Amino acid sequence: MATPEASLPPGRDYDIGSSWRQLTHTWGARRNYHVESEVDSLSLQFDLEASGRTLTVRFMTTKRLLVAFVTDGHSLRKDQLAIAAAASNAWNTEQLNPMLSVWDVRGPRPCLAGVCDLPLTCRISQADFDVLASDWVERARQMFTRCHQVFQL
Repeated sequence: MATPEASLPPGRDYDIGSSWRQLTHTWGARRNYHVESEVDSLSLQFDLEASGRTLTVRFMTTKRLLVAFVTDGHSLRKDQLAIAAAASNAWNTEQLNPMLSVWDVRGPRPCLAGVCDLPLTCRISQADFDVLASDWVERARQMFTRCHQVFQL
C-alpha cells in the first residue's frame, strides 16, 4: 500500500476502496489543509469564519462505504437537542439531500454532524474526487454557518 503522502498519477480513475487515503490526502494537501492520519481514518480541519469555530472532516470506511463525517466539535446541551433536530430537518428538506443530523443523542456529548458517503466500489479520478470533496466541505460550511446564525447552535 502506498503511503498517504504519495500522490496518484493523474488522468485515470481509482477504486475508492483501495485509494481513498491517497485521494483524500492529495485533495487536502492541494488546499493546504492539515491532514492527520490515523489507523482507520484521515482527519482534516478548516476554519468556519462566521463562528470562529473549526470544522473537522474525518474520512473513514465501513464495509461498503467511504464516509466523510463533519463536525464543529461543539457539544449540544440537552435543551438544544430539539432545536438541533429541527435545524437538521430544515436543512435536509431544503437541500433535498440529507446530510445533517444530531449524533450521539443519548451519549455524554451529542453534537451536530454532517455525513456524506460514496460506495467503496466507485471509481473516480483525482480531479473528480477533488471537486466532490470540495463540494462536501462547502456544503458543510454553509450548513454549520446556518446552524450557528439562524439556530444559535
